Amino acid sequence: MARFVVPLALLAGWWAASASGFIKSYQLASPRDVVRELLDLAQSGLLWRDLGASVERVALGFAIALLCALVLGSLVGGSRIAERALDPTLQGIRAVPSLAWVPLILLWLGIGETAKITLVAIGAFFPIYVALVSGIRGVDRKLVEVGTIFGLSRFALIARVLVPATLPQLLVGARIGLTQAWLFLVAAELLAATNGLGFLLTDGQQTSRTDEILVAILLFAACGKLSESAMRLLEKRLVGWTDTVQA
Repeated sequence: MARFVVPLALLAGWWAASASGFIKSYQLASPRDVVRELLDLAQSGLLWRDLGASVERVALGFAIALLCALVLGSLVGGSRIAERALDPTLQGIRAVPSLAWVPLILLWLGIGETAKITLVAIGAFFPIYVALVSGIRGVDRKLVEVGTIFGLSRFALIARVLVPATLPQLLVGARIGLTQAWLFLVAAELLAATNGLGFLLTDGQQTSRTDEILVAILLFAACGKLSESAMRLLEKRLVGWTDTVQA
């Protein structure tokens, strides 16, 4: 119940400010206007078109990022040579702001779906990569030594020791990466998009429709929260065996 206190308080303050005229409607639409706009978009089908386009971009970008992070993270985490060769460059690329990639991606990939998915993948990649490398480096050496003593093959050692030991951190990285994917989606859908939640946001800004802008913002928040909650449930299912402190 406590989780609803702050959202309800914000909603009450928003409603009071708009109803009293303290904030003008052209500056901030009322909750009623936002709900009406949401229903209109749903009935016209535009909501499902834009929502579906954004979910598809995030899903594809996240899948590509996860695959690349698993490959590169395993190499860097498992080999000192690979770490010296790859990690400094990747850490430098990681420091580049998301919007700095937009002009270069436009020049390389144009304004199609490939450019948008690539930008989302860049945003999701680094949290997963960093978490995986940290997880591999944090594996207790004694576990590996015990596995070796018991005659485990290299493949069995990876499957029965390294993967379970790194899985908790990998899933945390994947959860953060999925949230980052939604953040990078906003920049991605500024690349001349004709659909998606970012397009809805831009369209509202260009037409001075604060109700449309707020619908897009609330949908971004809802999608991000649902994604994060789904990843938490996956974590509980896959790493429920860990002995951790539960708040």
